[in-house]
Amino acid sequence: MLFFLWFGLQADSFEQYNFVWISVEDMSPWLGCYGDDTVATPNVDRLAASGTLYTHAYANAPVCAPARATLITGCYATAIGAMHMRTGNPSKAALRKDPTAYDNIPSYEATPPADVRCFPELLRMAGYYCTNSAKKDYQFKAPVTVWDESGRKAHWKNRPDASQPFFAVFNLGMTHESGTFSTTRRRPPTVNPAEVKVPPYYPDTDLVRQDIARTYDNIAIMDAQVGKIIQDLEEADLMGRTIIFFFSDHGVGLPRGKRCVYDSGTKVPLIIRHPSMNPTVTDRLVSFVDFAPTMISMAGMKPPKWMMGHAFAGTFETQPQKFVFFHADRMDSKTDRTRAVTDGRFRFIQNDFLNRPRIYPVDYAENIPMMADIHALRASGELTQDQWQLSLAPKPAQEFYELESDPHEIHNRAGEQNFAPEMERLESALLAWQTRTGDLGLLPEMEMVKTRLWPPAGVQPKTQPPVLVTLPKGGWIFQSPTSGASVGWRKKGEKRWNVAPGPVQLEEGVEYEAIAHRIGFHPAAYQSLGKL
Repeated sequence: MLFFLWFGLQADSFEQYNFVWISVEDMSPWLGCYGDDTVATPNVDRLAASGTLYTHAYANAPVCAPARATLITGCYATAIGAMHMRTGNPSKAALRKDPTAYDNIPSYEATPPADVRCFPELLRMAGYYCTNSAKKDYQFKAPVTVWDESGRKAHWKNRPDASQPFFAVFNLGMTHESGTFSTTRRRPPTVNPAEVKVPPYYPDTDLVRQDIARTYDNIAIMDAQVGKIIQDLEEADLMGRTIIFFFSDHGVGLPRGKRCVYDSGTKVPLIIRHPSMNPTVTDRLVSFVDFAPTMISMAGMKPPKWMMGHAFAGTFETQPQKFVFFHADRMDSKTDRTRAVTDGRFRFIQNDFLNRPRIYPVDYAENIPMMADIHALRASGELTQDQWQLSLAPKPAQEFYELESDPHEIHNRAGEQNFAPEMERLESALLAWQTRTGDLGLLPEMEMVKTRLWPPAGVQPKTQPPVLVTLPKGGWIFQSPTSGASVGWRKKGEKRWNVAPGPVQLEEGVEYEAIAHRIGFHPAAYQSLGKL
């Protein structure tokens, strides 16, 4: 109960379940359970057959690191300075092409308000054993208090007490865009390139078909990996007590998918299998900003007020939301800014830098073989009307799509009188969202760092070391002078850091260590407290 009092969370009576997240990379809903039978996906389809399948689930950003920042905090990346891809890790491909590519781009960490925590830390405080295998990439260095263990060997099987509830994340990278690169070892093909469907915004060429087929080949391997995760749970007799999330970090890792705010870049598969719920299909709008509050709600706690999303399941489920919001900003060394909103029927897009091409000219993505055919098509001037988004011509300031009749979003209805009321409605919702959440992407990046994240000079602040305070009625409490710092502690010689939300009981005669770290700040050097 100390946890709930300390963070203002309220617990309700609930049946405690384990949680498993299966997060795959760079994949649109190209799965059998979503009506795409190009390649067999029996394990994912099995999850869908016994779970809830979401037909309108979205990443708020069409690229991994900003999307993961939102997933782990429950805050829009645009509100915490995490929207640029990436904040502190220059693209090697960009630097190889141009050593000066990052000369005017600052290196920094996203820095949320002081009360923001990574949500697994909250689950740990509530008694969960939390593991991450293995990718983090949150746009900031995660405090050591977030995970019991993080790395390729992290697993719920490693928890010291088999009765302890767990939250385990498995990040599967098989479907990442790099899986189509010519330098990547080719897996055994399962899909005939001649039989794949080519979206109308692509040229129908051998290279395009080969890249699409190879993407499906990688999906088949990913599905087998999902099967192994399920098998482990079954062999441990845990399926009846485990809630499973299956989703992708954003849309397909092919041109005009990843990094673009269309459905092809933002719509993701989402399946949630709950042992006590009947299988169903829902068109409820959900997005990544809703995942953290939903997890807290499903664990029986009221989500904290700083989370910007809404719980779509659990004890504190809210009413369905009317809109989902999207953002795309700097990608590697290429600066741009796009904002978008959908209500599931329509999509409105606001483009701010009109002289930039619709598809980001990111050097890393040039390794996708089909980019050669896109460049050739641009040079030939033979783009069809459906392929206008591949061109290097200036972008329109606004785009508006009617999704039922135009699922590929190739017919821009902006300016058409019969769509004007709907477009105005979505544009107003987008502007209100930017104002309500405080869109830091509207600032030049260096100005954002100096005035909003690390004022006044853009120098990273340091977390102050923790201290151990003896309580008048017995026990101890760890504190850091830095507001918002997470504090971890452990016995000297242990590997795992315990999280310290409130009073703790320590053993006399034992030597302890403690560490403090506020997200976005330098972590404090860990302190040896000596023997009590």
